[in-house]
Amino acid sequence: MTCWHYYAAEAGRETAFTIDVARITFGPGALDELGDQARALGCTRVALFTDRRIAALEHVARARRSLQAAGIDVVLYDEVKVEPTDASFQAAARFVAEGRFDGHVSVGGGSVIDTCKAALLYATYPADFLAYVNKPVGAGQPVPGPLPPHIACPTTAGTGSETTGIAVCDILALGAKTGIASPRLKPALALVDPACTRTLPASVVAAGGFDVLCHALESYTARPYTAKPRPATSTARPMSQGANPWSDGGSREALRLTGRYLVRAVRDANDDEARGQLAWAATLAGVAFGNAGVHLPHGMGYAIAGLVRDFRMSDYPEEEALIPHGVSVVLGAPSAFRFTAPACPDRHLEAAACLGAEIRGAGPDDAGEIVARALIDLMRETHLPGGLEAVGYGAADVPALVEGSIVQQRLLGNAPRDVGREELGAVLRGALRYG
Repeated sequence: MTCWHYYAAEAGRETAFTIDVARITFGPGALDELGDQARALGCTRVALFTDRRIAALEHVARARRSLQAAGIDVVLYDEVKVEPTDASFQAAARFVAEGRFDGHVSVGGGSVIDTCKAALLYATYPADFLAYVNKPVGAGQPVPGPLPPHIACPTTAGTGSETTGIAVCDILALGAKTGIASPRLKPALALVDPACTRTLPASVVAAGGFDVLCHALESYTARPYTAKPRPATSTARPMSQGANPWSDGGSREALRLTGRYLVRAVRDANDDEARGQLAWAATLAGVAFGNAGVHLPHGMGYAIAGLVRDFRMSDYPEEEALIPHGVSVVLGAPSAFRFTAPACPDRHLEAAACLGAEIRGAGPDDAGEIVARALIDLMRETHLPGGLEAVGYGAADVPALVEGSIVQQRLLGNAPRDVGREELGAVLRGALRYG
């Protein structure tokens, strides 16, 4: 249950939090409702976003059939890049700008959903690419107004992008990921059909599952909203408000479900219960972190993914080096939670218990190691790399990883402990190899 002492009021600090929830339809067969839902939103001509791999699967065919049965014209865009870049976002925006669409649908993982969000933004309100990108990389300008309807149909259980107003990409010139964050980017509707996850290979399930786990764990251990500065106006309250009682409930349940079902979902594609529960965990964690925000593991993960040299993971595109998002985040997580645990050990211990760890007799000084060990054990059981060295990094790369992480101030500022270059260096060195 929520620890209300964690939200003790502080003079001059925030005293309220906002609950911003996406409209979600969840359950087997939800994807087949797409046509009815798009028509209800007034759509007559839609852009259907996906990537080339997913375009060959039945999910996209189902989406097309449902839309066409509702009398809606469909134009396919299958040029989405897995782990998108600023260039691929801009290419998608040109497609939208030229297409005269009144609705948009994304069928795929977080890369597809994020690309659709960004394409809508830049096609509707053209600007220099960095105008809307988070500070200090970009100008962090607010989205000027509402966007056309977007229905997000996730085919993975991980990113939660269908429930958030966040779009992430690699800034090629920077060699690191960053993003755009605005409530206006949130899709008008999420259709979450857990049956879509049956086609996912084990490594993709594992990567997505650890993204779910980190979303929930970071949201639950984030700096509390009552420790954040009070905004000048209520409308200036950020999406990433910090830990709050609303997000706490979703985070805890997502952790419990991930701890119970992740390994089963990775090992057996026919385990519909496990994959369905993981999809529900992803939805809960998406809503949670969409309001609370994530922190240190994601901040480091953007640099870990962005500076990759030659690592390739099975079941992902092989034409270029790539560390999948969920993998890049969890690689730094055990070391990160060892660092953050002293700020709120009770929360770290409770999170570990939700994951299934034994915490009887544990004290505050044990919290970081117990969380770290729970994560490391799950990584081993799902055959993920065992630290940064396993994806090609060494001690000599730590300074570059620090610089790629320090720019993620929106995320680092949400950590329960202050994080500067020195702290980042220590955490990253601790993530090189897990024993």
